[in-house]
Amino acid sequence: MAQAMFDLTGRLALVTGASRGLGLAMARGLAEAGARVVLNGRDVGRLTAAVAELATAGIAVEALAFDVCDPTAVEDAVADIEARLGPIHILVNNAGISRPGPAAAQLDAAWREVIATNLDAVFFMARAVGRRMVERRVGKIINIGSMLGLTARPGTAPYTTSKAAVHGLTRALCADWAGCGVQVNCIAPGAFETEMTRPLYESPEVSAYVRSRTPAGRWGRPADLVGTAVFLAAPASDFVNGQVIVVDGGILSVI
Repeated sequence: MAQAMFDLTGRLALVTGASRGLGLAMARGLAEAGARVVLNGRDVGRLTAAVAELATAGIAVEALAFDVCDPTAVEDAVADIEARLGPIHILVNNAGISRPGPAAAQLDAAWREVIATNLDAVFFMARAVGRRMVERRVGKIINIGSMLGLTARPGTAPYTTSKAAVHGLTRALCADWAGCGVQVNCIAPGAFETEMTRPLYESPEVSAYVRSRTPAGRWGRPADLVGTAVFLAAPASDFVNGQVIVVDGGILSVI
């Protein structure tokens, strides 16, 4: 019985920003739990490489390149996936970017790019997939927020703002859809080793600071998110809704 609560066999999952890093790790974890998985990204080459990487591990997935910031492209892609593969049971809104720098020097274009990718795209994806889930009265949406949506560091104004808004959007979608059998939750990673954070964790000074501030004594690895993602995608979380689950090695729990 316990094992069945985490079994995703027969379910279709769409993971955005899944050609590398956290998205690819979560996509792999969902597939290993039995789900059929569609990887999304904008770079066809990277998606092709991700599919090949998973294939070497005996994991077959599909990939579809489209821009999650374009609401028309999102609607067309979701319709195409459901027409070819069947209903989407799980959506992981993972695509995200960061444009660090002092708030007073932030360019308008950089601010808009971060908000468009980290917030607007989450809403466009949730709307397109969620309304179909509501009609079927079943579905799981997992948004990827951030520890920095709950606190802040200097030079992170666009990113912190966008992720705090994702946390709020998660609660708002729960309020709208919980009565229709759809669970909308959020994972807030702490300091993780990804391509986006490479300049930070490869900096001896920054990396030492993160390790000293984190009770676990290390940076997170992409695989550290897999268990939480599978839990939120599985029947085990059917009564969990509107939550922001922090996965940070304990950093927010200490002063």
